[in-house]
This record gives sequence, structure tokens and C-alpha cells, in this order.
Amino acid sequence: MPGKTFAEKIFRADAGSIVFATPDIILSHDNTASIYSTFKKMGGESPVNPEALLITLDHNAPPTNAKLANDYQTIRDFVEKFGVKKFHDVGEGICHQLMALYARPKMIIVGSDSHTGTAGAFNAFAAGIDRTETAGLWKQGETWFRIPDSMKITLHGKLPDGVCAKDLALWIIGMIGSGGADYLSIEYHGGGVRSLSIADRMVLANLASEMGAKNAVFPADEILHAYLGEVLSGLWADPDATYKNAYDINLAEIFPVVAAPHHVDNIKAVSEVQGTKIHQALIGTCTNGRLEDLREAAAVLKGKKIPHFMQLLIIPASKKIFMQAMKEGLIESFIDSGANVLSSSCGPCLGTGQGIPADGYNVISTANRNFKGRMGNPNSNVYLASPATVAGSALHGEITDPRRTSHRNVYPYHIPQSATVDIPEGEDRYNAHTWNYADVDNLNTDQMFAGNLTYNVQSSEPEKILPHLFKGFDDSFADRVKPGDIIMAGANFGCGSSREHPAVGLSHAGVKAVICKSVNRIFYRSSVNQGLPIILLPEAVEAYNQGDLVKIDFGWGLVKVAEKEFRFTSLPAKLMEIFQAKGLINFIKNR
Repeated sequence: MPGKTFAEKIFRADAGSIVFATPDIILSHDNTASIYSTFKKMGGESPVNPEALLITLDHNAPPTNAKLANDYQTIRDFVEKFGVKKFHDVGEGICHQLMALYARPKMIIVGSDSHTGTAGAFNAFAAGIDRTETAGLWKQGETWFRIPDSMKITLHGKLPDGVCAKDLALWIIGMIGSGGADYLSIEYHGGGVRSLSIADRMVLANLASEMGAKNAVFPADEILHAYLGEVLSGLWADPDATYKNAYDINLAEIFPVVAAPHHVDNIKAVSEVQGTKIHQALIGTCTNGRLEDLREAAAVLKGKKIPHFMQLLIIPASKKIFMQAMKEGLIESFIDSGANVLSSSCGPCLGTGQGIPADGYNVISTANRNFKGRMGNPNSNVYLASPATVAGSALHGEITDPRRTSHRNVYPYHIPQSATVDIPEGEDRYNAHTWNYADVDNLNTDQMFAGNLTYNVQSSEPEKILPHLFKGFDDSFADRVKPGDIIMAGANFGCGSSREHPAVGLSHAGVKAVICKSVNRIFYRSSVNQGLPIILLPEAVEAYNQGDLVKIDFGWGLVKVAEKEFRFTSLPAKLMEIFQAKGLINFIKNR
């Protein structure tokens, strides 16, 4: 028999199978109030497995308006009422950093956040889901998993001085593209893995979602045992396991890079953009707010001053990290340099808290996404980089190579770069009940529903979501969409965060289906949970011309574009039951 991958082993099933499993940890954060509302709509009274719940208050911490403050209190009341032990209040840290307190080898972990995969650094299978599915887990205790195919990345050697794990992660994203690992489980192999700390591994696992992956995972080796302070048996792939893709990377060849606006796979060598004026810098977030990151930044900034009018924000990923940074004098160095040190939270990353940039600002950030408008202002530009590059750039007021010597590196991979597409005002993409976005790849969740609205409009309030759908992308959509409409879209549809608002809104609007070339994994799950069909038919999208009549026959698995016919495979019977119930809420409520 052929060998098994990590994903096949942990679920005891072959790739492509659909299984039901009970997660060891179910993560939620500020969205817990919305999840609780959905849970009650499902007929839920008390969570079936409260000991599995991990709840944090971090995305808008401290809360920035009265509604959020009330949501926070609702969550505290829920925690107390049902005896949730794994609870972390405002200021204790960002959820993916706090997960390090609980994640262990061989666990199955899910969370209502797209970067839940960070826990793969601990030899766990960790994947993001949406709010509705989280509520379903509170009610039923188990959920469905489609066992992914796997990608093997073998690392050799060691990263050079001045080069960080963030550079490696961005390098890989640029090499394979933001959809290059769609629905895959990424395994990191090779001797180079042993040169990476747990903090490094968390960066790589965190950014797997920006490659389209379902999860990423590292072995339970001596590095992990030393971090945990105990030896725990892990799980790993067989030597003869079968992989969909495999890559070998010599770490010594990696150099500092950035992700240029407005997409995470728009990778450039720092040398190629060096000298670009910077107005604001951010060091922190779930990607790079760990102690090692702060030490790197402090080494660059100590004893120096950032330029007048430069805004440098520093956010430790947890209170424990904040306290240790104080003991080591790092916080004092930051403040002396002119930086602002903020409480542990996610706010600036998604534009919900302090640090929203002004019009025309160029921002360099250690965060994980640089979509247009991601930080709260679509008239700004965000570059992603390592803590060392961000600190050096903040110090000089322009993008600067952290190696402090002259280099002329050129990033070697030239995949077609993702472009952010906006539909110009007055351009009509609607005809014959079909929305023509066939030429739009990487239509992301920030374009579908702005991140700064995520916690002001609950996903359980579809009527309030609808007016905001696709605003800033196609401003005519929300006012004109009608029941029975079809959306034709390009590749990697729905990439970005795990927010389910777009799927909720499209389902509420009565959209019959989205036909696309490929779809982001979490968006696909959200669509299933909302009873919104996603049909993967790249050949139908390529055959479509605006004005063509599009018909769908779900019973026969048939799409007709003008006079051309295309076949698709329907979902398994268990998942079709969710569609027939018009979504997971009704499915669970009616069982």
C-alpha cells in the first residue's frame, strides 16, 4: 500500500474522502457574540463540549465603540454561564499566539479565523472555518472535513543573516502564487526545518492561508519538544507518501523581499523597491508580533530616532510577550525611538482599531494581507515585509534593506501577478441575470465586504449585510442584484479572511450560484453552510461572453452557456442535505 500523508493519517482516510470528526479545540474571538446568536437560531441551548472552546477578545481590543463593547460583555456572560475555561480577555493577546498555550501534536484544531493554521507549527492539523460552522460545532460537536491532497516543501540549509522566516514565507507565496496551494495540506520537510524556531514555523504556518492552503504542518521534533518542555509523540507522513506538488528550497539563497500593493503574491526583492517613501510602519499582528520579532526590531532601532512625521506602531502578540519585552528593555528602546507601543490586539491589521493610514500613505507592515483597503483606507498602499525590514524602513523613512549593505537582488519568479480589479463607475457588468466578473481573479473578501464592517454588522443579520456587498468593487451590485442571478468569476474566488458575510449576503440576495475557475477553501465552506452553490467550471467561465444566457440544472449537473454544455459533479449526499435545507442553520435546527 502507498504511504500516507500527514492529513491522511490524522483523519485515517485517503485524500478526497469526506469524513466527520470532533475537533480538540474550537477557536473563536470577537465574533463569538455573532456565533452565539447563530447557535441559538439553530436551537442550541448549551455547547456540547465547552472544554474544547478557546475564546479570545483581540480583534477590536479594547473595543472601539459601544456596540463592540456590548458584544464583549455578551461574550463574557457566555463564558461565565457555560463555564468556558480557555478564555482570554482584552489585552491578554492575539488568538493565534494564545493558541500556543494549548496546541499540541496530533490535535485537530478549527477556528473561526482564516489564520487558525498557525497552530500547525505544533504538529497539529489546524484549519479555519466560518462562524456558522463554529455554531454548528457548539451544537453537534463534530463537522465535516474533505481530506486534502498535500504539498511537500523540503527545506535545505539555513537562512542568511538579515533574512527572516517572513521573507521565506513571502518567497514561497510568490513562487507558487496566492492560489498555488488551493485546498492543499502543506508539509515542511528537510534538514532546514531544524534551523527554524517555533516562532519561525508559526510565521510559515500562519501565511499558508495566503497560498490558498487548508493547513500547513511541521514535524514534532526536538525543536518543538524543547519549546514545550516535554517530549510528546507526534504524527508524520510516511517516506513514500504521494504529493500533488513538491518543491525543494535552499534557504541560503533566500534574500529580503516584500509583497507590494495590492496583493500578497506581488513579490519583489527589497532591492527592487528600495527607496520607496514610507509614511507608516507596523510591527506586530498574529504573523510577526512574537518576542523574537521585537528583538529584531529593537536591534535596528536602539539608540536611534525615526523621522519626524513617521508613524511606527508596535504591537506585542500577547501580554506575556509584552512583559518580557519590558524586562529586556525593548519597549523602552521603541518608545525612545519615537514609536507607539499598543496593547496586544489585531486592530490595525484589518482596519478596525488604531493605525488607519491617511490617503496616499505608503505603509510597510509585518501583517499577512495587503489587499486594497485592508488597513481601513483604500486610498493607501500596504507593503508586507519582515520585522527587520519594517524597522529599518521606519528608521529611514523609505524601504530599506535590513542587511545594511548594497545589494541588487531581483526576485526570480515571474508568475502572472495578481491584480486588484475595480469595476469603474458606469461600466455595466450585469446582463441576462448574470454578473460578469469572469476576468476577475482573486476577488477577495475585503472587496466583497469591508473588513472594518465585520464586527459592526453581525453575520446573523443578512438584511444589514446586503447594502454593503461588493461596495468599492462594483458599487452597482448591492442595488441591482436579484433572486436567481448567477455570478461568473475567475480564479481564487473569495480569497482572504474567514468572514462569512459575503456568502451570507449573496445567499440572502437569492443568488442562484457562483460559477468560477477556482474558489478559496474557507469561502467554499461558508457557501455550503449558507446554501449558496459554488460550481467549479473554468471551461464554462472561459466560454462565457457578456450577454450570454446561462442556465444551471443541479439535478443533471449541467451548466449551459449560450449553446454550449458543461458538466459538473454535485456534492456528496450529506452536504446536499445542507443545500436542500437552505443552509446549515436550518439543517441543524430541523434535525
